[in-house]
Amino acid sequence: MRTLTVRLPEPLVADIEAESRGRKISKSDVVRDRLQRASGSARQWPATLAAIADLIGSVSGLPADLSVRKKQYLRTTGYGRKRPR
Repeated sequence: MRTLTVRLPEPLVADIEAESRGRKISKSDVVRDRLQRASGSARQWPATLAAIADLIGSVSGLPADLSVRKKQYLRTTGYGRKRPR
C-alpha cells in the first residue's frame, strides 16, 4: 500500500479518532472505509433519478426515436408557434 498525507480540519479528525476508538481499529482503516463507501455511493443513481426510475420508458405511443428527433416532432405538433389571441 502507498502512503498519502492529507490535511484535515480538526472536527473531522476528532470524528475519525472517535470512530477509531469506538470500532477499535486504526484511523487509517476508518479513512479507507469512508473513502470506499464514498466511491461506492457515487456509482449509484442520484436520488432524483432513483425516484423516477420506474417511470422511464413507461409511456406508450411515443416514437422510438423521439430523443434524437425532438425538434422535428415539436415542429409537427405546432409547439412554440405563436397563436392568435
